[in-house]
Amino acid sequence: MHSLNQEIKAFSRNNLRKQCTRVTTLTGKKIIETWKDARIHVVEEVEPNSEGDCGYVQDLSLDLQVGVIKPWLLLGSQDAAHDLDTLKKHKVTHILNVAYGVENAFLSDFTYKSISILDVPDTNILSYFPECFEFIEQAKMKDGVVLVHCNAGISRAAAVVIGFLMNSEEISFNSAHSLVKNARPSICPNAGFMEQLRAYQQSKESKKCDKIQELKGDSSS
Repeated sequence: MHSLNQEIKAFSRNNLRKQCTRVTTLTGKKIIETWKDARIHVVEEVEPNSEGDCGYVQDLSLDLQVGVIKPWLLLGSQDAAHDLDTLKKHKVTHILNVAYGVENAFLSDFTYKSISILDVPDTNILSYFPECFEFIEQAKMKDGVVLVHCNAGISRAAAVVIGFLMNSEEISFNSAHSLVKNARPSICPNAGFMEQLRAYQQSKESKKCDKIQELKGDSSS
């Protein structure tokens, strides 16, 4: 009979089952984002009728729930972004698509910006913040309503919206996360994104302290 210590010593990450995310595009093409041990291993396109052995039960129900972060800032899934009635209901004018392999559905009806981001912990989500934030600000200045979405509206898009609030509202990660979580309870940015968002807060706090010290130096001279 194996002891717990023996089982722990015998543990191998290689025995863990790989994790993957399936994205279905408007044309029916399926894209598999596969990662293991917190690293991307393969991003594979497969035919619409082929089956991937990913160890999950496919959920065919539509997620049309839209989180209202601000009257002009919304968060949702690709299902909401592909449902014209939902978009009109929320008076959407701009759509920020941060999914990988998800096409934009209504090019003549909305102003789009697409940024392909992989939902893996190693992705540098902070590097995409400037162009995402600029698009959101432009929509706001034009009195528009912007929907930020990825595939499920849980990780990538949520991380972008949390980061935007931290930047524009000058609030902490915890406060921004709570605001977004209250608006869309299903959000769950991956561990890498969470770590980066906390580092983003530290970076902003450091810059703020530097700015205060600089102002103090100017006033004393």
